[in-house]
Amino acid sequence: MSHDQDSPVHDSVEPREAARPFKIDVSDRVKRLPAYLFARINQVKYEKRRAGIDVIDLGMGNPSDAPADIVVEKLAEAARDPKNHGYAPATGLMSLRREVAAKYLKQWGVRLDPERETIVTLGSKEGFSHMCLALLGPGDTAIVPAPSYPAHLYGVYLASANAVTLDVMDSERYLSNIAYACQHLWPKPKLVILNYPHNPTTVTIEPQFYVDVVKLAKKYGFMVISDLAYADVTFDGYKTPSFLAAPGAKDVGVEFTTMSKGYNMAGWRVGFCVGNAEMVRALATIKGYYDYGMFTPIQIAAIVALRHTDAQVEAQAKVYQRRRDVLVDGLNRLGWNLTPPRASMFVWAKIPEPWASKMGSLEFATKLLEEGNVAVSPGAGFGEAGEGYLRLALVENENRLRQAVRCIGKCLEQAAAKKQARKVAKSG
Repeated sequence: MSHDQDSPVHDSVEPREAARPFKIDVSDRVKRLPAYLFARINQVKYEKRRAGIDVIDLGMGNPSDAPADIVVEKLAEAARDPKNHGYAPATGLMSLRREVAAKYLKQWGVRLDPERETIVTLGSKEGFSHMCLALLGPGDTAIVPAPSYPAHLYGVYLASANAVTLDVMDSERYLSNIAYACQHLWPKPKLVILNYPHNPTTVTIEPQFYVDVVKLAKKYGFMVISDLAYADVTFDGYKTPSFLAAPGAKDVGVEFTTMSKGYNMAGWRVGFCVGNAEMVRALATIKGYYDYGMFTPIQIAAIVALRHTDAQVEAQAKVYQRRRDVLVDGLNRLGWNLTPPRASMFVWAKIPEPWASKMGSLEFATKLLEEGNVAVSPGAGFGEAGEGYLRLALVENENRLRQAVRCIGKCLEQAAAKKQARKVAKSG
């Protein structure tokens, strides 16, 4: 079939039109995302490493230890089986979901139906974001803890919903603020996000907190997502409670857990969502359209990890505790006045005086990197409530952490000496 000469297919293009650049108009959900606050720090870090300078990176909570040997061996064995290389179900292998249910029963006394109340996710971050898509839409509101782990805040925004951030530092005040928001906002919040042990602040709670949350959820009609990413990394005898252990919790919400931290499987991307059957079903529906399940050998290895590596998980928590002690004790000797956290793989450090009065967290973090070769996360990267703080990840070994303390001390000492020299020069 031929086109006649007047067809639009043969229309000539004006030179001016041809020269005009084509505009890519991205969605409003992408436009709502802020510029990456850590870009400057990452650029300096990259430049230093490229120049051969040793940078001690305490910025990202990226586990540096290896999984248990038995887990890696099972991964290799399963990967050699040709039957394991096809698509896996988006909800995860049933045998893995049974192991998750078994862990909940053993660790928290929570009974779960593996078929209806558990689902495997590609890390808890993916599961959380897709759960937001399943629950929220334009006009909906979610309550997010502040300072805010970015995925909690922007998972809500990417679902085209609104977020109300509430200070998480005092658990009683957090509960009362949730109640106040439900009483005075219209439409009422549809979802409340919980994250204990909290990232970035390391705040922890006791089981009664979740009992009170469930009561509020039933009174005001909101759903709950609990992000329990640091369940396995606890110190000094503290045991992280599960939201689902509270009476009636499965009526109102779900909980996300991950094998990234305690099992050292961050890059494997193994997470779980458990709890309310209807919310789990909604997440499964979204996942069915977005992805297939994770690589089957990874799931098989995860089963082995859940069954046989409890001792290694406990030992890893002790590793983080020793690192915590080295870092906190070292910074306190420099005058930082830190309280050791009870859980998580971070230290949330208030910037000491006189620096806190002189510069913001981004400027201070940049100073430590540029002049001390230590990378940390500025509190401002977690929202306004994080300003004045730094988050330091316990991802380096004890000797490297001691070195980091020395570098920080030397950096600040030299800066103070330079200031004093300028002051003397002026007065003279």
